[in-house]
Amino acid sequence: MTECTFDYRGCNVFVAGGTSGINLGIARGFARAGASVAVLSRSREKVDSAVADLQQQGGRVLGYTADVRDGERLQEVFAAAHRELGSFDVLVSGAAGNFPTAANSMSSNAFKAVMDIDLLGTFNVLRYSYAYLRKPGACVINISAPQAFVPMEMQAHVCAAKAGVDMLTRTTALEWGPVGIRVNSLVPGPIAGTEGMKRLAPPGPAGAAMIADSVPLKRQGTTEDLAQAALFIASRAAGYINGVILPVDGGWSLGGAGEIGRSLAALAGQGVR
Repeated sequence: MTECTFDYRGCNVFVAGGTSGINLGIARGFARAGASVAVLSRSREKVDSAVADLQQQGGRVLGYTADVRDGERLQEVFAAAHRELGSFDVLVSGAAGNFPTAANSMSSNAFKAVMDIDLLGTFNVLRYSYAYLRKPGACVINISAPQAFVPMEMQAHVCAAKAGVDMLTRTTALEWGPVGIRVNSLVPGPIAGTEGMKRLAPPGPAGAAMIADSVPLKRQGTTEDLAQAALFIASRAAGYINGVILPVDGGWSLGGAGEIGRSLAALAGQGVR
């Protein structure tokens, strides 16, 4: 596959949750394309590691620590990043939490934890960055999940939270479109080597092969697949795309996504919670 080339020199990109996995891959893509990139995570160690990684791609890199559930702290971070970089051309909101648990054995605190990280966290990132988004011209990218529209066993909390994220995407696209801000969601499928796959996919080579076989394109995705999608959706080439929930999954959500739900249910039957 030929990699598309995008030029983000002179652009400022903020990636919330951008210190590992899919989000770090997206941050790498923008840094490689010439953007100044700021990343945020709860862990100072992860932030420092991500900043060192991104600096190898070239361009200016900043790192901040905050919990996306803490709106007051996010306000401080966005103000600081704005002072350093100027208005944000691209905002990526990708913080997420997950653990497989059956609804009938899940505590309300466990359900609330995922709702707070995924849904409230996404709202906080969008709400408190708004003042610093370039108007017109900014693009917001929320990282959703197939659980938003594909029901999966052991994932009631994530299904509810990500469905909310997708509706938040559509609502803010309506509200912010008139000032020239586009808001879209990317929906990753099974992405190899990520924390989500470690937690949710069947273990070992056989499990990886089963997941790959459930994708119409017959492979798991890569973080680079998501980076290329993010680079496109934020580009001028996608300048009339707004309020879209875009699966980046090789067609997996067309039918294969049930494999993870079934595998989680099987693990639960073996006593794994």
